[in-house]
Amino acid sequence: MPRAVSDKLISIHSAAAKPGQSSRSATNGSGSGSSSSKDASGSSNAGNPIFNTDRFGQHILKNPLVAQHIVDRAALKPTDTVLEVGPGTGNLTVRILEKAKKTTVVEMDPRMAAELHKRVAGTPERKKLDIVLGDFCKVDLPYFDVCISNTPYQISSPIVFKLLSHRPLPRCAILMFQREFALRLVARPGSSLWCRLSANVQLYSKVDHVMKVSRNSFRPPPQVESSVVRIVPLNPPPNVEFEEFDGMNRVLFSRRNRMVRASFEAKGVREMLEQNWRTVASQRGTVLDKGETFDDLLRKVLNEDTDYAEKRAAQMDVDDLLRLLAAFHRRGVHFA
Repeated sequence: MPRAVSDKLISIHSAAAKPGQSSRSATNGSGSGSSSSKDASGSSNAGNPIFNTDRFGQHILKNPLVAQHIVDRAALKPTDTVLEVGPGTGNLTVRILEKAKKTTVVEMDPRMAAELHKRVAGTPERKKLDIVLGDFCKVDLPYFDVCISNTPYQISSPIVFKLLSHRPLPRCAILMFQREFALRLVARPGSSLWCRLSANVQLYSKVDHVMKVSRNSFRPPPQVESSVVRIVPLNPPPNVEFEEFDGMNRVLFSRRNRMVRASFEAKGVREMLEQNWRTVASQRGTVLDKGETFDDLLRKVLNEDTDYAEKRAAQMDVDDLLRLLAAFHRRGVHFA
């Protein structure tokens, strides 16, 4: 379980991180800007006792105009509870505290948590702030209305899907990502960036691009540009099992420009689906027609139940994908 930050963390600020500790998915400062690779995050923190780019991917957002615009786009209400991931030194946090009723931040680096604690100590806002020290991917999230995060780029995908699976659903999330990842989130069918990630996220939410953020807005500057997106979960969410939808998309988008028929006729895929088909039939007590092969069933799904045999995943929107998944399910074919 995460630990609540206390005054004891103030002493941690001056202590260097223990050598030999392994790097894990980390939250960074109101700031992230780190990618999963050193090429994206850079290592320009040499000699700086605060930032630990190599371990935590810390790139603190220093541009006050960008920070204010991010908070403004959240349209916070005085009654809102806000979750922030990777607060760092609190450049976003202090602006959130001015507008929200309560703010919970999740920070993995004890030194950053101590910096934030010192920044708000002795102010009225301190009573509105809860600091959780831990790995965002592992902590149990409290209730919140809005999430705002200058996201640690190495956990970009996990943070999106953890937020979308959280109950009750938040009203919206304003998140900073590496530019390429952000553009994939908002990509549309037929574009060069439309992919499995795009389809999976847009099944459960509406995603808009808010603004571009220059690498010079961070300290130390990363080697990639960033973008802010606004994610609004669909409420109620569609009644679709994510594992099934993602399993089908994994097949389709492994080669997004290949015809759908060819994707499902690939030897490994076909064998896996046939095994699933027979397993589900056995579990349900369904008697299979001995005169019908799995290839016959596959042709019926792609040519009779739908007309997607000659289509390509790169051109299929979420509705197309849902229709195809439903057709497979009606024939007893499952992906998870």
